[in-house]
Amino acid sequence: MLKLRDLVKHYHVGGGEPIRAVDGISMDVAAGEFVVVHGPSGSGKTTLLELIAGLQLPDRGSVSVEGREIFAFSRQESDRYRLRDVGIVGQPQNLIPGARAIENASLKLWLSARRSTEVRARIEPLLDQLGLAERMLHRTEQLSMGERQRVLIAQALSTEPKLLLADEPTGNLDTQRTREVLGLLRGVCERRGTTVLLVSHDPQAAAFADAVYELRDGTLKAYEPDHALLEPVSRRTAM
Repeated sequence: MLKLRDLVKHYHVGGGEPIRAVDGISMDVAAGEFVVVHGPSGSGKTTLLELIAGLQLPDRGSVSVEGREIFAFSRQESDRYRLRDVGIVGQPQNLIPGARAIENASLKLWLSARRSTEVRARIEPLLDQLGLAERMLHRTEQLSMGERQRVLIAQALSTEPKLLLADEPTGNLDTQRTREVLGLLRGVCERRGTTVLLVSHDPQAAAFADAVYELRDGTLKAYEPDHALLEPVSRRTAM
């Protein structure tokens, strides 16, 4: 479903050595697979997601989704790809100030020109699953950071994307809510066949994953997490 081939992105700052954020990464991810990428801050995780989302251009290499090379897209095709085919879970500061939770969560659907009845039919159950049923009408400034993060997850899932890219989606959540959100994402993989690529520092994420990678100094390697160190979690856990 997702193929990366010799993907390279370096940043040149001043006259020093380039920052090798992504340095020759190749990876195959199957449809409906849940993949977790671990790595320290500054290891290139966010850059990797932005390349896959088509938000940045690489110095070299390719990204293809269902056989389509995304860097060959026209501007219109790129916009459609990010609007319909890819769900991106960013950071809480990306929410629209002053908008209510249900309005922020519905943004992609409105941009897709969906009918209001369809929008509510999709968004309200998602917000309910994410524990936000009683916070739908609260504005961004009235939500905690964890609640804002869950609104972004609802927004990303609203168009039922084929590929979900999540950048530290549990970073502002407590342990219980983290497990619930990871269970929801696992369920999305299994019920809808959505491919999930999640970058995280959280060791709990590995227990829900089909494959785990470590990203360090721009390079990616697969490894087997020590599940003995984690509290057992059923991979069939879903909300």
